[in-house]
Amino acid sequence: MNLTARFAVTVAALGIAAPLFAQQPEPVTVIHAGRLLAEPGKAPMTNATVIVRGRTIESVQAGFSDVPGARVVDLRTATVLPGLIDSHVHLDDLDDRIQRRLQENVLDHEDNAYIAMLNGRKTLLAGFTTVRDLGGDPRLILSLRDAINAGSFAGPTILSAGLGISGSGGHADPRNGRNRESTLAVSNPGNVCNGADDCRRAVREQIGFGADVIKITATGGVLSNVPGGLNQQMMDDEIRAVVATARTFGRKVAVHAHGVDGINAALRAGVDSIEHGTFTNDETFRLYKQSGAYYVPTLLAPAAALADGQRGALTAAQFEKARQAAGNAEKSFARAIREGVKIAYGTDTGVSPHGRNAEEFALMVRNGMSPAMAIRSATVDASELLGISARVGTIAPGKDADIVAVEGDPTENVRLLENIGFVMKHGRVHKQSGQRQITSVD
Repeated sequence: MNLTARFAVTVAALGIAAPLFAQQPEPVTVIHAGRLLAEPGKAPMTNATVIVRGRTIESVQAGFSDVPGARVVDLRTATVLPGLIDSHVHLDDLDDRIQRRLQENVLDHEDNAYIAMLNGRKTLLAGFTTVRDLGGDPRLILSLRDAINAGSFAGPTILSAGLGISGSGGHADPRNGRNRESTLAVSNPGNVCNGADDCRRAVREQIGFGADVIKITATGGVLSNVPGGLNQQMMDDEIRAVVATARTFGRKVAVHAHGVDGINAALRAGVDSIEHGTFTNDETFRLYKQSGAYYVPTLLAPAAALADGQRGALTAAQFEKARQAAGNAEKSFARAIREGVKIAYGTDTGVSPHGRNAEEFALMVRNGMSPAMAIRSATVDASELLGISARVGTIAPGKDADIVAVEGDPTENVRLLENIGFVMKHGRVHKQSGQRQITSVD
């Protein structure tokens, strides 16, 4: 008797062993939606059913229907929409900037890993099922990304840039403002480059760590402890070298940029998104439309930074830059709306508190964007920028079952999104009726 036949006889003799080898059916969840924004920006459906099988949306149907044996989630008084996407976060940052300064030389990598894990959970429970982390310890964030993907922890899907790439003394140079001893601890940060060839090396190094996207800091930044202003700090040839190198690896490029000279240089180089985009001119908007780049406004960040400065949480150099930036981002955003620039939702959370990402919506609406288009920027448009629209961004058959819901109509009152009552990610319910659902990954 051959091995296969002996195995079959053994299984038959044991009897009870046979089910162990049978594939378990995927769980089915039926969502009854009173109002369904399957594709934000388009007309909603009323009284609709979303059927989820496993981690995937199986169908979207008019009317309320059931599947025998399925779990039913009653959201007939709610608005159901795709999981929200924040295109700019920093998960391993403490919310309190004073505590961050006090603990900077106390916290270790392991401490920051737990901070990032808890911030990820806050973010998920706030309804943001996907985030793009634009600057954090690459081993830490990439490990968290992979652990969440494996189902070990509850958190949003993460696309990570690893460390932001900077010129010496630029916004992402971790040596800025340090004393001699602490500078030695980051004497070879890897993300700092000088000259086009060296910037190619820095891109390859972050991709080698596993970065999904490349971030560069083309201009000064508010929170870097160096009195260098907010204008261009990476040279044109360095920015072009980053973009060309990232393209050879199939990576997009996100650019931190405040000053108009740095914004325009980055747009001419063919980057995929401008983060912050604080100071602009006519040429800026011509380049946005010519290049097709996205603008990620992060309107929460300048207000949060200025408030931190006013309570003594910033250095003198940081506070001066916060004062320069205050108000200008909102002016540029308002013009971008009028000019028809492509906009993707992003908050720079980590500068503002984690779990309050949805507060950006109100700022967008206050400065000229309709609630419906603000929601679209955090779903359809953000998924396009991140290159993941085949999986998320709308509620449609075959896509990941990333679904959230809120009582009332957020296209009438966008601030309702600050209190998401239902969160499903990859078919697993993490929050229902405003309460966190304890699961095996919590």
